[in-house]
Amino acid sequence: MTEENTSLISYLSVTMATTPTDEIESTSEITSTWSYEIASYFQSAIIVIGIIGVTTNALILYAMVASNQHKKQMLIFNQNVFDLCSSLLLIITYALKLCNIYLTGTLGYWICMLILSDNLLWCSINGSVINLMSVTFERYLKVVHPGWSKTFLRNWVRGLAIAFAWIAGAVYNMTVAFLTSVVARGYCQGYLMWQSREAELANYVWNFITFSVVVVFIFIFCYGRILVVIRRQASVMAGHSGPGSSSTQTQSSQIQSNVINTMILVSGFYIVSCIPVHIFFLMIHVDTFTINPSHRYKVYFSLLFFSFLYICANPFIYAIKFDPVKRVLADLIPCKKSQQADAGVQTITS
Repeated sequence: MTEENTSLISYLSVTMATTPTDEIESTSEITSTWSYEIASYFQSAIIVIGIIGVTTNALILYAMVASNQHKKQMLIFNQNVFDLCSSLLLIITYALKLCNIYLTGTLGYWICMLILSDNLLWCSINGSVINLMSVTFERYLKVVHPGWSKTFLRNWVRGLAIAFAWIAGAVYNMTVAFLTSVVARGYCQGYLMWQSREAELANYVWNFITFSVVVVFIFIFCYGRILVVIRRQASVMAGHSGPGSSSTQTQSSQIQSNVINTMILVSGFYIVSCIPVHIFFLMIHVDTFTINPSHRYKVYFSLLFFSFLYICANPFIYAIKFDPVKRVLADLIPCKKSQQADAGVQTITS
């Protein structure tokens, strides 16, 4: 393997290594034939995903501010801020990897520790998962325990949840990255220098439990209970509906239902797109992945691609399902504006 190829597979070292030396040697054999070109295409595709993610998430954030939803839905707004940051970091991280920068001195060290090791990127991604769990708890309390939500769901509590998501995601990933990454022969080798095999395995087992098992359990439990309560409430309202029924209450219930449906889709898409790559990480580290090593890279690239696709796909869910955001975005469409203007002219002249 040439040294130029080394930087292209630095992140793959996180999941493939048994020891740093073994990883470098086994990677040399695999990448000598095809992985340089595959990795280049993959990184270019990730940059495209990042550009799309920046554009779409910026539009959603604008729509939430314009519709005043950033104050009403603080945690959901923060979720899109995380996705915007992750998209920006995708562009920066993978653009630098394509450049194959030879790292020297203090600047090279910090570029490796913060960017080329995917440190900042995964700080943002992990923080977004923590925030997504906070959104789930918020929805759960509002629907299943409305009395508790009025007592405990203050803006300062939401502010603490937002701060915790940013801090916890950063502290965990920063600690692991700085303790296990190194600049070797001018290139960044991320997450290679573990003190022991046991420490490495413990980290990835903990990571799998935290960001896969716990997350899926919270989604299933909370949204399962939410759907049961909503159906029960719908049956009660249908039994008492009549000419004097409150349209305001119906509208409020509809808004709440739309928010819940949106977050169920976001959570479900996270499970489909992101959980497989966590399972792959764990299988590699417990030595249960028995396919050919070269095929591991293909599987890894595919799973990581879909994991990053989650970041830029979320805004489309908000645009389709979140009515306040959808209305603002619809007003930005030029053809719709012209149609509305023509309709106004026709009304005046008729």
